[in-house]
Amino acid sequence: MTLSPYMRGHLAMLAFSLLVAGSFPLGVRIANFIDPVALTAARFWIASAILGAIVLAGPKLTRSDIKAPWRYFALGGVFSIYFVLMFQALKTAPSISTAAIFTLTPIMSAGFGWLLLRQVTTRWMALALTVGGLGAVWVVFRGDIGAILRFDVGRGEIIFFVGCFAHALYTPMVRLLNRGEHPAVFTLGTLIAGGFILTALSYRALLAVDWAALPVIFWIGLTYLSLCATAASFFCVQYATLHLPSAKVMAYTYLIPSWVIIWEMAFGSNLPPLVILLGVAATIVALWMLLADR
Repeated sequence: MTLSPYMRGHLAMLAFSLLVAGSFPLGVRIANFIDPVALTAARFWIASAILGAIVLAGPKLTRSDIKAPWRYFALGGVFSIYFVLMFQALKTAPSISTAAIFTLTPIMSAGFGWLLLRQVTTRWMALALTVGGLGAVWVVFRGDIGAILRFDVGRGEIIFFVGCFAHALYTPMVRLLNRGEHPAVFTLGTLIAGGFILTALSYRALLAVDWAALPVIFWIGLTYLSLCATAASFFCVQYATLHLPSAKVMAYTYLIPSWVIIWEMAFGSNLPPLVILLGVAATIVALWMLLADR
């Protein structure tokens, strides 16, 4: 049976949620080794090399693909902000808390989708986003109502929240700026542009890193982040945003806290307390609501 582009868009975002979830526990374990801007630059260049080989073997580059290169720099700059702030946040914030904050991006994405594309959020979708947002807040504040009332949130969580604005803006920007380019080609242009921006900002930090002295876990993390959580996830988002509304694309972020719990357990961590799992359950309900045909 041949799947429609609409269904393939959903499958792409399911893969996206699983791949991105792995970046949180791995990011926590490597975030303190080098400067976050330098780390993101290295990640983008490795991902560019991998995806570049795929593009050369598959869809190829055409002359029309490199028209208006400012589009790639706009997208690469926006997504660079997200990744840099993510690694800065993971120096102090737990992976499950940051994953929960990431689930607030559909709310932001719906707002940017209306501003840039005039995509309308229905009442049902607004209710789903509210349920997911409440679940995310519950996880971030560890199910402590007193902490919510005091707004007792860590510096890392605040930094990552700012970064999520950039991620939410990126989603509708892809649809706005794409002129029919193949998703892999468009992703490659975004990665290369982001790599140039980040290298210009961190070349001194890159030169100062003693790469040979870095531990094995750093290279495992960097490889995964470059291949799975950058090149592959970029492609998934770029493909899905061409076939799904922005809010539905970002709806799959509600699966990420659940995937992160599974990832952390694979690393030997314990299952979070039941009170936190209630917030995770709310994000899954929000996903179902957003994907339901209403």
